[in-house]
Amino acid sequence: MHQRAKPDMRETQQSPAQPTTLPAPSTGPRETVASEAAQSLHVGSVPQDLRSPSIALGGLFAAIGGAHLAPDFKTIADARPDEAPATLLADWDSQRKHPDFSIKAFYEQHFSPPLRRDISYRRKADENIYDYIQGMWGVLTRQPDKPMSYASLLPLPNAYVVPGGRFSELYYWDTYFTMIGLYETGQWDLLRGMIKDMASLIDRYGHIPNGTRTYYLSRSEPPFFSLMVDLLAQHDGQSAYRNFLPQLQKEYDYWMEGADSLKPGQAYRHLVRLQDGTLLLRHWDDLDTPRDESYPEDVATAARAGSRAPSEVYRDLRAGSETGWDFSSRWLADGHTLATIHTTDLAPIEVNCLMVHLEQTLEHAYALTGQRKLARVYGQRADERTLAVRRLFWDEDRQAFYDYDWRKNRPTDVLSAATAVPLFLRLASQEQAMGVADTIKAHLLRPGGIMATDHESGQQWDAPNGWAPEEWMAIKGLNNYGATDLAETIARRWMARVIGTYEKSGVLLEKYDVDSPTISATGGKGGGEYPMQIGFGWTNGTLLGLMRRYPDLTEQILKHNPLAGQPAIDVLPPSDPYSAVGPEGSPPADPPAKPAGEVETGPQDASAHKTAALQPDGTDVTGGDGSSKRVAARVAPLDERVPTRKMTAYQPS
Repeated sequence: MHQRAKPDMRETQQSPAQPTTLPAPSTGPRETVASEAAQSLHVGSVPQDLRSPSIALGGLFAAIGGAHLAPDFKTIADARPDEAPATLLADWDSQRKHPDFSIKAFYEQHFSPPLRRDISYRRKADENIYDYIQGMWGVLTRQPDKPMSYASLLPLPNAYVVPGGRFSELYYWDTYFTMIGLYETGQWDLLRGMIKDMASLIDRYGHIPNGTRTYYLSRSEPPFFSLMVDLLAQHDGQSAYRNFLPQLQKEYDYWMEGADSLKPGQAYRHLVRLQDGTLLLRHWDDLDTPRDESYPEDVATAARAGSRAPSEVYRDLRAGSETGWDFSSRWLADGHTLATIHTTDLAPIEVNCLMVHLEQTLEHAYALTGQRKLARVYGQRADERTLAVRRLFWDEDRQAFYDYDWRKNRPTDVLSAATAVPLFLRLASQEQAMGVADTIKAHLLRPGGIMATDHESGQQWDAPNGWAPEEWMAIKGLNNYGATDLAETIARRWMARVIGTYEKSGVLLEKYDVDSPTISATGGKGGGEYPMQIGFGWTNGTLLGLMRRYPDLTEQILKHNPLAGQPAIDVLPPSDPYSAVGPEGSPPADPPAKPAGEVETGPQDASAHKTAALQPDGTDVTGGDGSSKRVAARVAPLDERVPTRKMTAYQPS
C-alpha cells in the first residue's frame, strides 16, 4: 500500500567490493480509493487517498510548505482537505493565476485543521506521580477511529494510547514502552486492543508504519511487535503466539523482502548482503522526497548539502526517521551536520538485534503449532544472526557494540546507548556484556541517567539528552548479565531526574537533559525539530516499571520530592512469557527448559538491593558507585542452545 523504492543511484555505482542496490519494482501514483481501513473496520466505504499528501497534492503541498503557514509543519500534513485531491488541485491551479491569490486564504478555505486533544495536563493540588500517570492514560487514550474522507489518518479498530504532544496518532516503537505501563497497571483489554491494532496495520498494509498517517506508509520503525506479543503472553498465555503468528510472519517478510535473491555485494530496501554472505538490516524509506511532516525543514537541509542530490538527502532523512532516533550523530557522516546524513549506509544495532528476537519468536510460535521444520529454520537463522551481531557490531578495543558501516566494512565512531540492546535481548556473550557495562559507566553515565550518545551535536538523540526507552533497555540488559549495581545506579539517577522534574513542573516529558547536575522544570535542553513534548507515553510506562522493580529507591526519591510521593507498590515476580499460562489454562506445547544463555540477575526481592543515601538530584552520597559486578555465570554457546526456548527481553520484576 506504499510506493516502492526507486533505485539508489549512488549505490549502483559502487565498486564490486561493496554492496550495490537492486532496483525495486516501481508503481505509479495511487488513485483515490475506497479505504481499506474503512472496509476492515466494517463501516461504510469512505474515500481516502493512501498516498502521502505531498504526492497526492503535488505542487499545492509544496506551495503551502514554502509559505510557512504553521510553526510545526506536521499541522499542515495532518490537515484534512474538503474535496478529492484531483479536484482540489484543479481549483488551486485556476485560482493561483489571479493577481490577488492568497495561498493562506486558499488553505484556510479548503483544509480543516487536525483534531488535537489538549495535552496541557497539570497536576492537581493533592496529586502524586502515580495519580498523574493514571490520569494521563485517559488523556492519551483515543477511541476507535471513524474514517474521514481524504484524511491522512489511518483508522484503527481498537482504542489506543498516543505518545503525547504533537504526536496525536499511534506510533510503532513508542507503543511497546507505553505498553509496559499498561502491563504494570493491569490494563489488559487496552494492551490487547493495541496489539490488535498493530496486527490490523500489518494485515492492511503489509507492515506496521512509522505512525498511523498515510505519509508514514513508506517506512516502518524498529520492529518491536514480537516483544509486544511477549507482553501479552504474560497474561493470555501461549495462545498469544498462536493468535498472532500470521502477523509475526508478515512482519518478518516485510523486513526480509528480497533476501532469497540477494547476492553477496548487493543491497535492496532494508537488506544488505556483505561479500562474505552475511545478511544485515538497515533502515529505509520507499520515497526520496521531503517528509510531509517536516517538508520545509527537509528542503532547507537538502539545500545545504552541497553537491549531494536532494533525493539522496531526502531518502536518508526518511530512513533516519524509521530508526526512531530522529536525529542523532549516529547517522551523520561528520557527526554534527544534518545535511551529511547517510542512514542507508549503516546497519544499526537495534534493528539487527530485534530481528533475532523476531526469528526466535517465530521459532517458538511454529513449535507451538506443531510446525517443527519451520521452527528449526527460524531457530537456525536466529543463531546465525546472533553470531553476526557478536562479530560485526562488537569492537574489542572500545569494549562496546557500534553501528556497522557496510560501505566502509567497519563499525562507526559514535558510542550510543544502543550498545545495551544486545544485552537487553540476551544476545551478547558474558564477556561482551561486562565490557559494555564498564564502557557505559565510563562514557555515558551522568547525574540523571545515561546519555543517548557521547556526542553533542545539537540533535535531540545525542548528549546531553536521555530517553526512557534507552534507560529501560540498559537497566534491563545489565540486570540480565548480573551487572546489578550499575543497573540500580542508572535506575536511581533516571527516576530521580524524572520524578524531580515532575515535582517542579507537574508533568512527565519526552526526554531529559541527564548531564546537568541540577534539575530543570523544563527537562533541560531540547534539540531536534520541535519543542519539548509532554505526556509522555514511554516515560510514563517505563517509570512505572522501574518504580515497581526498585521500591526502596523509589521511596527514597519520593521523600526528596514529597509532592510526588505515595507508598511503595509490591514487586511482581520474574516470569518467562514462553512458559506463561493464560486464562484458558493451556500449558505450552512442551515443558519449558531453562533458556540457554540465561544468567543470574541477582536478588529480586527489593529488600536485598543495596541502597544508598541520595542527594535531592538522585546522585550518590555513600556507596552505589555504579561499578559492575563481574559474575561467573556461563553463557552457553549457540550450538548448545535449546531449540524453541529463549528468555524474553522483557522480564517484569
